[in-house]
Order: sequence, then C-alpha cells, then structure tokens
Amino acid sequence: MTDEYELIRGCINQDGRCQRMLFDKYAGKMMSVCLRYANDTMEAEDMIQDAFIKVFQYIGQFKFEGAFEGWIRRIVVNTAIRHLEKKKLHFKDIDDNSQNAPKIEAQAYNHLGEEDLMKLINQLPDGYRLVFNLNVIEGYSHEEIAEMLNIQAGTSRSQLVKARKMLQQQILQLQKIAV
Repeated sequence: MTDEYELIRGCINQDGRCQRMLFDKYAGKMMSVCLRYANDTMEAEDMIQDAFIKVFQYIGQFKFEGAFEGWIRRIVVNTAIRHLEKKKLHFKDIDDNSQNAPKIEAQAYNHLGEEDLMKLINQLPDGYRLVFNLNVIEGYSHEEIAEMLNIQAGTSRSQLVKARKMLQQQILQLQKIAV
C-alpha cells in the first residue's frame, strides 16, 4: 500500500499500520523542521510527537487538495510555534553594533555548508530564529507571521532584519577564523 490516497484513507479509519507508514514516510523531514525551531533535540522530539498526534486527530479534515506534505508541514510549524509560545517567547531588541558591521564578501559563503548555516541559525535568539525560519525557509509573509505569532508585521520585519545582521556577523567571524 504505497498510494498516498490509500494511506491517508487508512489513517482516517484509524488503521495503526497506515499510521505507522505515514509517520515513517514523513517523520524525518518534519523532524528537520522541528529542529529549526527547537533549542535541542529533546524539544524537537516533543514537537514532532505533538504534531503527529494532531495530524492523526485532524487527518479527516484533509480535503485532498494540494500537497499532503504541505498540510502536514503547516501542522508541524504551528505546533512548534505553540511550543515556543508556552516558553513565553518575547520579541526583544538585542544590543548590537551591526550598523557598523562590514559587508560580507561572496567568498565567505563559499566555505559555509548547509549544516554550518543551520547551526548558525539555531544560535539566533528565539524571536529572531522563529521569524527567520517562518519567512526565509517556510516562505510566510510578514503579515502571515504577525497573525500566527500575534505580533505586528513591523515587528516581524525588524526581527528578520536583525536576524540577518546577526547571521552576517557570525559568518564574518567564521571567515576571520578560517583565514
């Protein structure tokens, strides 16, 4: 039973074998999503577990329009956001002198792998990381992010600008170390 339609139908009928197959098919990709929002692996595991509980709880609401993976991803992202809200996530300014930071030359990016970049993103303060992930990686607009996080669109924009500046400074530091 590899047909996604049959798999979803089986999950709607609460077939444990189908639920296991669906989890096995999507858990790896969705765990990567959770790791971008979580502070550590244990927190990401909590997020993924809660997300799949919701997937199975609401799978009957999937309308077979659009990508099923996108539907799951939205649940995973929203679950991660709810976890972060429970931690009383605050969007605050961090003192930095990033206005004086030099521009990064293209060669700095040549030595930076995807895994290195993800580590840098994960080191961002929670608010910066959350907005960066939602906008840059997930593709949500600032208006959508504002609605999701109950903040102003301007707050989302400023958090993104500050996240990018902080990442630029981190990359520049890595370049100095590598040279």
